[in-house]
Amino acid sequence: MAARAPTLDDAVERLPGAGPRIAELFTRLGIRSIRELLFHLPSRYQDRTRLSPLGSLRHGSEVVVEGTVQSTQVHFGRRRALLCRIADDSGVLTLRFFYFNRSQQLRLEAGRRVRCFGEVRRGPQSLEMVHPEVQVIDATPDAPDEVPLEAALTPIYPTTEGLHQARLRKLTGHALDVLAREEDAADPIDSLLARHFDFGQRLPTLAAALRYVHRPPADAPVDALWEGYHPAQRRLAVEELLAHQLTLRQLRQRAKQLSASALRAPRALRAGLLREFGFTLTGAQTRVVREIDVDLARPVPMLRLLQGDVGAGKTAVAAMIAASALAAGQQVVLMAPTELLAEQHGRTLARWFGPLSIEVLLVTGRLGAAARRQARALLGEAGPRLVVGTHAVFQDDVSYANLGLVIVDEQHRFGVNQRLALLEKGAHGARRPHQLIMTATPIPRTLAMTAYADLDVSVLDELPPSRQPVRTSVLPESRREDIVARIADACRAGRQAYWVCPLIEESENLDSQAATDTAAALAAALPQLEVGLVHGRMNDREKDLAMQRFVRGAVQLLVATTVIEVGVDVPNASLMVIENAERLGLSQLHQLRGRVGRGSAQSDCVLLYKSPLSETARHRLQVMRETNDGFVIAERDLELRGPGEVLGTRQTGIAEFKIADLTRDRALLPTVQQVADSLLAEAPVLAERLVQRWTVQRVEYAKV
Repeated sequence: MAARAPTLDDAVERLPGAGPRIAELFTRLGIRSIRELLFHLPSRYQDRTRLSPLGSLRHGSEVVVEGTVQSTQVHFGRRRALLCRIADDSGVLTLRFFYFNRSQQLRLEAGRRVRCFGEVRRGPQSLEMVHPEVQVIDATPDAPDEVPLEAALTPIYPTTEGLHQARLRKLTGHALDVLAREEDAADPIDSLLARHFDFGQRLPTLAAALRYVHRPPADAPVDALWEGYHPAQRRLAVEELLAHQLTLRQLRQRAKQLSASALRAPRALRAGLLREFGFTLTGAQTRVVREIDVDLARPVPMLRLLQGDVGAGKTAVAAMIAASALAAGQQVVLMAPTELLAEQHGRTLARWFGPLSIEVLLVTGRLGAAARRQARALLGEAGPRLVVGTHAVFQDDVSYANLGLVIVDEQHRFGVNQRLALLEKGAHGARRPHQLIMTATPIPRTLAMTAYADLDVSVLDELPPSRQPVRTSVLPESRREDIVARIADACRAGRQAYWVCPLIEESENLDSQAATDTAAALAAALPQLEVGLVHGRMNDREKDLAMQRFVRGAVQLLVATTVIEVGVDVPNASLMVIENAERLGLSQLHQLRGRVGRGSAQSDCVLLYKSPLSETARHRLQVMRETNDGFVIAERDLELRGPGEVLGTRQTGIAEFKIADLTRDRALLPTVQQVADSLLAEAPVLAERLVQRWTVQRVEYAKV
């Protein structure tokens, strides 16, 4: 009996030429079924459909060329290489091979005609291709005709070790054959999208769009494809954004089926807190506390994101909110990304809550065995307790008696699984703790609408009156001596300063060495000052001791790598110098700048750069000089770097879309959200079908 033809829901190994070993490689990419393979979309394309004359080549282009071999020889330089020089009527090109054998050398003998594909680079004498794909195309009695070029653009897929592009293309072709057999001409999702989204032309069906992006024809508009603006790509991008929104909304609906303690605003405890603060809350802080109180009063878990620019007063808001759970006799956990920041939060909260008879317990990885056992025992006891810590607060051996509220600071620095683990720590049956996620990295509205669509969002958009905007200047490296003199003047006036050395290479060793050398040079230039040093190669104890000396004023100038981006509050520090500022992203520059301007004195940030500046770096530094508004900076950063970098979620799965692009497609989001709401209300079965197409393997991360 003939074997049944594979269907889209069958395992990948049912495809011709797949088998168990290939299927195992596909599971590394999250692909199990033939349908999932169809949604594994190309990340880019190569154009092998046309020949480029050798005289027209440009550095950085990927092209197909043909030429006659003029010479082939082994070159013995710093590295042994096989150099092959080819020519056509318009010019010459060198092919360079570092890995080669005798047969390859003979294949490329003078007089042979070859076709090559590769990236053009600048070589010592002429343009080169390094390790191109080479095909000998001599006309012979057996093969007298021209060798045809590719008929379609060549897709390049995200892959894993052992799974080559040629195999991926072949199997995707078989999957497209299965799609052609099963294609449903009346897919209701096609008509739904056609009703709501108008791109000036009819949107293709899902099947037609998939065929096009996997196998673009030779006459495909290359620029539109490269930029993601072809109707087939837009059709898939809309559907992916819609599936993403539906996923988050479904998770939110599930969260609403869980229960949580309804908490009232505790007037007496908050009045005591306000006395201990020693300052009056801003209008924005008061508004945000009211918004959160409304959430806490409901018997379902709060899921809220609190955004506030550097210095907007998120810690005070967190304390006011923590008071609600503490007054109800529950435990509160505040989790910070570093021990330094956890200890700072611990000191601040102990100063505020200590006089009000609320214990603040610090739990970090540095606790000794005895202190750790004692902390575990205290967490297992019911009663009001405020716990501040790093990831140590959710280790396997830590359990909570009555966790009512989880506050996560600088959320984008935690992996999603870590936040999920902490939430599950507070689970009692269907009951979960309330959640407040805080970030000092303002998230552009586009990203908040997408990555955090399952959260309510509160924004602290007002700085305390004591905070003055930091003046920012951009200077070339040649002005270094002037800046050193400026530091001497500031410290002579009783102020303190930071000197930040960003990453020089992708190496913490080199990074730390650069900071060490800079500290030594500055100490020699400023012998009257005490110069401190903090870098990533120091252990936590050394880092903390150096930071504490700076906080106490024993150190006037602190040389540091970007480890100080988050954390320390030193009101007396009024000057920051960031060298190699052109290497940093906008959000990181803004975070670093936020370390100064925390006192009443006018503060300055100097961005030192090395010439020549790229256009992007010039734009970044100009933005920093023009504005102190973190939300403006975040929007510009999104345009320049993309969502994964801004959110810091390259590893977490959020905002890592297969074809959608939040910068390019931001105008679609309001409509996507409206359609998601109406789909869930009116056609939940259709909504589930759409989600299954795109997010089968990607749901876990969003449960937090």
